[in-house]
Amino acid sequence: MVQLHVKRGDESQFLLETTCSISLEDLTQQVTRIYNSRLKVQRICSEMEELAEHGVFLPPNMQGLTDEQIEDLKLKDEWADKCVPSGGSVFKKDEIGRRNGHAPNEKMKEVLKKTVEEAKAQISKKQVQANVCVNMEMVKDALDQLRGAVMIVYPMGLPPHDPIRMEFEDKEDLSGTHAGLEVIEESEAQLWWAAKELKRTNKLSDFVGKNEKTKIIVKIQKKGQGAPSREPVISNEEQKQMMLYYHRKQEELKKLEENDDDAYLNSEWADSHALKRQFHGVKDIKWGPR
Repeated sequence: MVQLHVKRGDESQFLLETTCSISLEDLTQQVTRIYNSRLKVQRICSEMEELAEHGVFLPPNMQGLTDEQIEDLKLKDEWADKCVPSGGSVFKKDEIGRRNGHAPNEKMKEVLKKTVEEAKAQISKKQVQANVCVNMEMVKDALDQLRGAVMIVYPMGLPPHDPIRMEFEDKEDLSGTHAGLEVIEESEAQLWWAAKELKRTNKLSDFVGKNEKTKIIVKIQKKGQGAPSREPVISNEEQKQMMLYYHRKQEELKKLEENDDDAYLNSEWADSHALKRQFHGVKDIKWGPR
């Protein structure tokens, strides 16, 4: 199997196994789906951490308002009584004013947080260092775990305006957000390798040959952004090791320069009168008291 190291810019994303015979149309779609789905998992994990701390999302017309403003405007959260966490809630005010403050109890909070940690680990960029390949099934499994944890803690479901529910139902609105800029539409995605665009009309073997043990770095980006920067000749780790080596060599040279050339004259073997003193029996005489 060909191993692809997928990057966005200079940042590693995930490893993917495929075959040389795959069409680049299918490969581009596959890479883009995994890339976008990983972003979805990360967004859900971020919101679930907030859900564990401050409860469900407030209706849009109540977000950011103080308690006095809500009372003056006579606004009411109709979903507060419907979306109650299992085991009851613990009030913890959301200072940002996005969530209603009725957080799950400690046991249910732990269910959410533990599942979030497991899902993050499953699609983490650290999997690249561990040489673990990611596929769409793994990402879907992470999503299913997150969905199951939310159903355990909130058996009645979440409000329709809660971003977690919207993400699960693929109704999220990311327009005008930083998260929206990270997403790449399948029709807009491009793959690059060795400063060459992997055009969708070709097969992967047209670029990398038919050796199934090939390992390559491909970069994903949007159309119209031009060729991405090329990979450095040496990695950051190799560069650090080289700098450390040359630093040590410089320190050694400095020490050699600091030592005088005639420092050896202080040594016993360089004493020109040592033999004479030995014959006279006056070697190693100490004048101090015993």
